[in-house]
Amino acid sequence: MASGKVAGWAHAEEFVEETELFADEGVLARARERGHELGAPPVLPGAGALMRLLAASVNARAAVEIGTGSGVGSLYLLSGMHPDGVLTTIDPEVENQRAARESFAEAQIRSPRVRTIAGNPREVIGRLTDHAYDLVSFPAHLPHALDLLEHARRLLRPGGVLVIPHALYHDRVADPAARDATTQSVRAVLRAVAEAEDLVAALTGSGDGVLAAVLRP
Repeated sequence: MASGKVAGWAHAEEFVEETELFADEGVLARARERGHELGAPPVLPGAGALMRLLAASVNARAAVEIGTGSGVGSLYLLSGMHPDGVLTTIDPEVENQRAARESFAEAQIRSPRVRTIAGNPREVIGRLTDHAYDLVSFPAHLPHALDLLEHARRLLRPGGVLVIPHALYHDRVADPAARDATTQSVRAVLRAVAEAEDLVAALTGSGDGVLAAVLRP
């Protein structure tokens, strides 16, 4: 990649100053540290800023996130949602949920605004109400991502937004030599979204890649 392109990408990543999103300037930095300690890599700032923008674009009052991690992506979504919007965030790891709740408390997020659920994502999301959510988000590299995509399309209201971070998966998706199972699975999700007639999609290079789509009314 040309050096100017790299500099442009780096500039875009820093365009939104995440220390200004919450009263406590260190909230997101500490949440990132917890994520790395737990082995749950958080979204990069550019991806988080785009997630925030997409949540704001639909003035999201009800959103679902699969893969809470330490709460970095959750905080970005919450900062863009309607002030009374409720985020349901699902993660199979209890430790991740505990770390995320610590991040929410530090960010002074009111407890009614976040519903944390520890459990198998496919089982939990299967119990959620059809067409009741303005936004659904899950990382592209999660196991059973194609199943999660189908659930997301079921949960979204017409005009709702699908947000899939880590869509370039450490730049492996664009590398023809990368043939591991996870990279192949991410590619399959991208193809499925691109080919879905009910979705209008775009893939951006923000962070580790963000695939975004709107469910046609």
